[in-house]
Amino acid sequence: MASQPVERTPNGGLTAPAITTFAVLMGGLIWAYWPALDTMWRRWGSDPQYSHGYLVPIFAGILLWLRKASMPGVDRSRRVWGAVMLAVALMIRLGGGYFYFEYLDHASFVLAICGVTLLCFGWGMFRWALPGIVFSLLMIPLPHTIETFARKPLRRFGTVSSTYVLQCLGFNAFPRGNTIELDNSEVGVAEACSGLRMLTIFVALAVAIALLSKRPLWERILIVLSSVPIALISNIVRIVVTAILHEKVGGELGDKIGHDFAGWLMMPIGLALLGIESWILARLLIVEHDNPMAPQFGVPAGAATAGAQRPGGAARR
Repeated sequence: MASQPVERTPNGGLTAPAITTFAVLMGGLIWAYWPALDTMWRRWGSDPQYSHGYLVPIFAGILLWLRKASMPGVDRSRRVWGAVMLAVALMIRLGGGYFYFEYLDHASFVLAICGVTLLCFGWGMFRWALPGIVFSLLMIPLPHTIETFARKPLRRFGTVSSTYVLQCLGFNAFPRGNTIELDNSEVGVAEACSGLRMLTIFVALAVAIALLSKRPLWERILIVLSSVPIALISNIVRIVVTAILHEKVGGELGDKIGHDFAGWLMMPIGLALLGIESWILARLLIVEHDNPMAPQFGVPAGAATAGAQRPGGAARR
């Protein structure tokens, strides 16, 4: 079977018709999805848990820019599947509107971008742009049901774990529901302190690091998976610091210093733990490279060198 022709401009870039078609279709998508995009924008500004949403599209663009050297040309392969993706995205949006499921409406926008990209540029460009497009999913707020379901075990885990750490530090601390009882005070772990916000931010950050990293695939997967325990540890540190300040300084001042200041410390602590993990992974395995000039097992260094210099590579006996 003959290979599909690839359209390129003289400088190896994209063709003007493809770019024009893409711009027109994206303009239509933005117009059609404007109510959903406006809802997301307002959510980013009002909910601290999704304040990173402003940065997600910017990072997706930076990611594609950094990969521009490997950008393929326009081809005609599998473009029909782009039209299918676009139709499915619009059907999902209609379903989300019918059932009042806002998340489907938002997520279908990303699928529609995939369809427009494949329809305009072909399979090669779609595969090249896919990491940046998929990363855009992290800007979409989670459904309220999932948030509510996740907060309950996270609050309980934060309360019990922080109580254990306080006991190890010598404090008389006991958990009662989502409250930590101390000798002179008690600290409640509210929904805002469940750690879900930090978990969301750190997953987005870990995915960004994994996409930009040139590490082996298993290391990048491990970095993404480790974002969950790192976020939980950072939240435990916040609760413990707040509880200690409550006990030693007082409730009002402890709230101001511990809750607010410890909240700011969560990100540096998490980044430090992520940096330590990266440092360990970089030194965990030693990759050996073939070196024909290196000494071989059981063969003196001089003999190996001499053999490498002789025609045929045979060492002199």
